[in-house]
Amino acid sequence: QVQLIESGGGLVQAGDSLRLSCAASGNTVSGYAMGWFRQASGTNRELVAFISGRGGWVTNYGDPVKGRFTISRDNAKNTVYLQMNSLKTEDTAVYYCAVHLSGSRYYTSSYGHWGRGTQVTVSS
Repeated sequence: QVQLIESGGGLVQAGDSLRLSCAASGNTVSGYAMGWFRQASGTNRELVAFISGRGGWVTNYGDPVKGRFTISRDNAKNTVYLQMNSLKTEDTAVYYCAVHLSGSRYYTSSYGHWGRGTQVTVSS
């Protein structure tokens, strides 16, 4: 019943910042870990950031974005965010959010309720 909708993508220049939002509807996601993934043209989908569920939140990031991206959540708004700073051309991709259901946090097969994605394009 959970539906996720990503927003906030766009065309920016290298060095700029964007904040992506993942709004959940249909049910609360406060008790679930969540992930942001991205998929560049012709590549496999890869984990960008992970945040644990209710309680003391733990975050993990893919190596290419460590120190530049920050994942956060606002349970009152049933929304997960991805703050992206110091964007590089290599960050160009479609960004997706999803609910972690079971298994390793690093694999797409562990997630469900995928959103449609939002395009981020970074020019030099």
